[in-house]
Amino acid sequence: MAENIGCDAPVRLLIADDHPVVRDGLRGMFAGDPGFEVVAEAGDGAEAVALAERLGPDVVLMDLRMPRLDGVSAIRAMAERRLPARVLVLTTYDTDSDVLPAVKAGATGYLLKDTARDELVRAVRAAARGESVLSPAVASRVLGQVRTPEREPLSPREIEVLGLVAAGSTNRESAARLFISEATVKTHLLHIYAKLGVKDRAAAVAVAYAKGLLRPPGS
Repeated sequence: MAENIGCDAPVRLLIADDHPVVRDGLRGMFAGDPGFEVVAEAGDGAEAVALAERLGPDVVLMDLRMPRLDGVSAIRAMAERRLPARVLVLTTYDTDSDVLPAVKAGATGYLLKDTARDELVRAVRAAARGESVLSPAVASRVLGQVRTPEREPLSPREIEVLGLVAAGSTNRESAARLFISEATVKTHLLHIYAKLGVKDRAAAVAVAYAKGLLRPPGS
């Protein structure tokens, strides 16, 4: 298990990616190194959680965009089950809406798929030791988020309004659902924009997902 890795014991690795070609490439990369043991592969997040719970790998290499259960939801599910495996995200996506939820969900590291082989091998070893590993682009995003002063939090009503906006409701439809006037909805939206530091509905929804204020559909 992740806490009991001996000096000479191979790192037990679970690869989770919905693309068979990617899984084949990663398996080939690590299978030829005696310092690693690829214990299983998963084609989606749900399968990754089940295998991690059953096999107890040291590290899970986790893609983010997968069917059935996405990577962030899988990381969160593993944390809720208190599974000891460290999760190292390996993806092509480096936007705030991808990076921040993954880190907040409990990912030990976050790398992009253009990472060099040697760097990836070192990163997996570091993750197995419980060390945080972030690609330079991702690290700058995380630091930028940390350095951004906290704004006033959204009120429960503002989160309700934003949730309806995220679901595609117009101001009129939101007003009808919440039994308030359309003008009040517009006022709530102006307050939301100011608190989140954005200028429009789409940006407000994106930031809300990134900050974990809203949950993506199906998560």
